[in-house]
Amino acid sequence: MLQEYKKFALKGNLIDMAVAFVMGAAFGKIVSSFIQGLVMPLIGELMAGVDFSNLKWVLSPAELDNAGAIIKPENAVKYGEFITVSIDFIIVAFVMFMLVKAMNKMKKKEEEAPAAPVEPTEQEKLLAEIRDLLKK
Repeated sequence: MLQEYKKFALKGNLIDMAVAFVMGAAFGKIVSSFIQGLVMPLIGELMAGVDFSNLKWVLSPAELDNAGAIIKPENAVKYGEFITVSIDFIIVAFVMFMLVKAMNKMKKKEEEAPAAPVEPTEQEKLLAEIRDLLKK
């Protein structure tokens, strides 16, 4: 059973998939940083200085005591974060789509390349000669 597991774990496809998963996670972090640090501030500036990270719909405000300590935390729907994550997802999905499309195009070119015709073996050549001689 250990040998069978080892054979499965070291199979090329599984290792390729693991590498792709790690690369995808790293790419996701890069895109998130790009969206939060560059894109959303620009979009916010174009929309009259809106800060998307602070957009929320407060269902019940926080309750504070006389000293300013929070008795009951605020309950809010944070739709600004949802907008940011949605834009993040759209960009990652688009890049993955383009990557898969390019890979499929390359795979199609490999399939279209005709294989070289297989030459007959020596035995087949001799049999063909015998057949031709018998026809005469």
